[in-house]
Amino acid sequence: MTDRKRLGFVGLGLMGAPMTRRLLAQGWSVTVWNLEPERYAEVPGAVVVGSPAEVRAASDIVLFCVLDAKAVEACCFGPDGLAQAEGGATLLIDTSTINPDKAREFAARLKAQAGMDWVDAPLSGGPPLAGTGKLTALVGGDTASVEAAWPVLADIAANATHLGPLGAGQTAKIVNQAIVGASYMLMAETLALSKAAGLDPAKLPGALAGGLADSQALQRIYPQMAARDWDPPRGYARQLDKDLKNLAGFAEELGLELPLIEQVVARYHAWSAAGNEMKDGTAVAEIYEKPQRRPEEA
Repeated sequence: MTDRKRLGFVGLGLMGAPMTRRLLAQGWSVTVWNLEPERYAEVPGAVVVGSPAEVRAASDIVLFCVLDAKAVEACCFGPDGLAQAEGGATLLIDTSTINPDKAREFAARLKAQAGMDWVDAPLSGGPPLAGTGKLTALVGGDTASVEAAWPVLADIAANATHLGPLGAGQTAKIVNQAIVGASYMLMAETLALSKAAGLDPAKLPGALAGGLADSQALQRIYPQMAARDWDPPRGYARQLDKDLKNLAGFAEELGLELPLIEQVVARYHAWSAAGNEMKDGTAVAEIYEKPQRRPEEA
């Protein structure tokens, strides 16, 4: 293990903390920083420092797993950001979910200011898989940078695909979140339909297993909704809401009209913004727990 690169990790949230524990368990040396210091207790064995700049100085490769583009920008270019370090890591693997254009913009700035290369590698699978090594990584970047990142990605993701140049990973993540967001709303409505029709919701995933309607959403998300298994949150509603708004903006930039996606984005945002940002993302099913009537019956 002595020839392994030193890793730095910025962002110890619901995904970042178990990913860090996974990397430590796989034998990596990991130096960490997080905005909320109480999260350090979640990563025993990691070396704690006082800023992203200090993370870079102590590392060969840095990983980010932060909320949004503003957080990525601050951790790269803020007063204590990566660009302020004198030497250290030469590669950033950003597993956050941000707009592809922002990824390319930040990458160019970081290369110019700090000489660091950038790989965008947003992840799918959620917190339940973050510590298992079974995540899905959607990877973008030049071949040399991706090859340098691959040993790290291989220890956190069972399925990692190099999809193309920088930004390709973030583009694929937008497509992923379109499917996830629509699936959340579909599972919530399917649950409401099952209950209203007198079916036992607990039997539906097994009954539909192996058919065309089967999916991970049906087997993982639907039972969570049916059981109201939302505490503690596995993933915050604000995160999916942010991703869906990013999706809407991306589709608009491409000149696409996507009516189904537009409805998903609007309905999910309305629920999240009504004081539900920090609830589990699947708690959107509570929208349908109130008695409903068709418009002509109102």
